[in-house]
Amino acid sequence: MTKIAFIFPGQGSQQVGMGQEFVQNSEESKAYYDQADKVLQFELSKLMLNGPAEELTLTYNAQPALLTTGVMVAKKLMDAGIQPDYTAGHSLGEYGSLVISGAISFEDAVQIVHKRGLYMNEAVPAGQGAMAAILGLAAEPLKDVCDKVTNEGDPVQLANLNCPGQIVISGTKVGVEKACVAAKEAGAKRAIPLVVSGPFHSELMRGASEKLGEELTNVQLADPQIPVVGNVWAQELKDVPSIQQELVEQVYSPVQWENSVKYMIEQGVSIFIECGPGKVLSGLVKKIDRSVKTYCVYDEASFNEVVEAIGGELIG
Repeated sequence: MTKIAFIFPGQGSQQVGMGQEFVQNSEESKAYYDQADKVLQFELSKLMLNGPAEELTLTYNAQPALLTTGVMVAKKLMDAGIQPDYTAGHSLGEYGSLVISGAISFEDAVQIVHKRGLYMNEAVPAGQGAMAAILGLAAEPLKDVCDKVTNEGDPVQLANLNCPGQIVISGTKVGVEKACVAAKEAGAKRAIPLVVSGPFHSELMRGASEKLGEELTNVQLADPQIPVVGNVWAQELKDVPSIQQELVEQVYSPVQWENSVKYMIEQGVSIFIECGPGKVLSGLVKKIDRSVKTYCVYDEASFNEVVEAIGGELIG
């Protein structure tokens, strides 16, 4: 039996016009955008559909924007008869997977990821943190590089273990710069600085995670009805305590994306559907295992392609 995973992208995949065709053509889809506006008490949907891009990209706007579009797309697929057997999201995307699994309401998730963005934005003053993608160096030697730089007084660590040959590091600006030089000396093919607003998934985000943890105590969570594979341990989040721990630790811990995808494949998943704008996760999945099928759903044409290919029956 074919098993399907819905996967949700993280920051960087947002773009002006995201979900526009769905919103224009379906009142059910538009309702998600309207609900996000109502929860946040500002017109997030206007930013999503019309920009400006600079404002949409701000972490406290990008996070609820990606969540809203991802959940809207996933629910549309489910209404068309395509049901996920597993779900996972990259960093922020994990909240989308929790919504469709029934572990958290859409309204609560929108509010929480907006606050998550605010806390992450406040955690480190602008210009003091950085991230970079390291290509062509394995995790173990790269970790040795980061540990050495950190021990010399400039914190830097592995942040996203995305796929073979692509790992993102995060930390202080100086730490990341030093680690990039040392990584190339250790054999990395390239070290690419990323345009980000902070050192996400590093120890410098602990303050943000503590504030998020306090917020989560006020949110009603439930055991997932669809298996959710978490970023921190690349294992299923089976109950409320594990979800709470995951969401707090995830802010300052590495995203184990490669291992998460491998886990789902080991459980029999052979089709991955990326819900939301962009094709980043689908590209990473293919680099992890070329034998699986990947689809990206971001507009009506891609939605119809998936429904036709997988054999779901379009409803409404």
